[in-house]
Amino acid sequence: MKGDREIEVMGIINLTDNSYFPESRCLDENGNDDMAKVLGRASAMVSAGAAILDIGACSTRPGSTAVGEDEEWRRLEPALRAIRKEFPKVKISVDTYWPSVVRRVYDLIGDFIVNDVTAGNGMSESADPGEMLRAVGKLGLTYVAMHMRGNPASMQSLTDYDNVTEDISAYFRDFADKAEDAGVKDWILDPGFGFAKTVEQNYQLLRELGRFTETGRKILVGVSRKSMIYRRFNITPEESLPATQVLHYKALCEGADILRVHDVAEAVRTVALYRTLEMPAAL
Repeated sequence: MKGDREIEVMGIINLTDNSYFPESRCLDENGNDDMAKVLGRASAMVSAGAAILDIGACSTRPGSTAVGEDEEWRRLEPALRAIRKEFPKVKISVDTYWPSVVRRVYDLIGDFIVNDVTAGNGMSESADPGEMLRAVGKLGLTYVAMHMRGNPASMQSLTDYDNVTEDISAYFRDFADKAEDAGVKDWILDPGFGFAKTVEQNYQLLRELGRFTETGRKILVGVSRKSMIYRRFNITPEESLPATQVLHYKALCEGADILRVHDVAEAVRTVALYRTLEMPAAL
């Protein structure tokens, strides 16, 4: 595994009313940003050690419905403006698959990380699969490319792989060529835990996560409170924090560079314990 490497914790702020972990939701009863909650959550995460704040305005949980690019932007603009003003040095990631939203965010706050669950493919049949990557390349942004199949309505029926790790490795080898052609220089690999994978396939991916270090790209892992935990134990997302940290520790041992989490303080402690136990020379 990678030795003395930078490890970052990315905190989740959802401008949604239907994300699977209610505590992360920051919309009020009228569907507008609850700015007290947005800034309170951001402040707590930054104070706890989050290096990145990941802000999303459309849930992509299985079965969820897209809200559209204009509604995404309506939710994002006030939150981004306030977070950038309050925390000028924290890195901001925006969870979107709309090129138009990427351009609007850039015009508002400048440099940021694009976190795209579709790896540039979009969600609609009319989407231009190259437009997102061209926009990111032109703006010189860092890009998180996640593996998924289909869309939130269909993806859990698209779990037929010859070998999930091998197939996703091939997917990212192909993506690397597309990124290079579009001028995307700095991209991060996200295997897409929970997206078009069975519970068993998610655990195989985690056991074999080290295979993706061969790409030379940073690896982002998002397993926080996900169904691969709560379905396995027949519990709720609210009860899944302890098991989440076990999976975070395993991900770090297998080479993860970024943990995308709901619970920043706990993840930061997990990283500290990982360094103490597995990387004492780096302390």
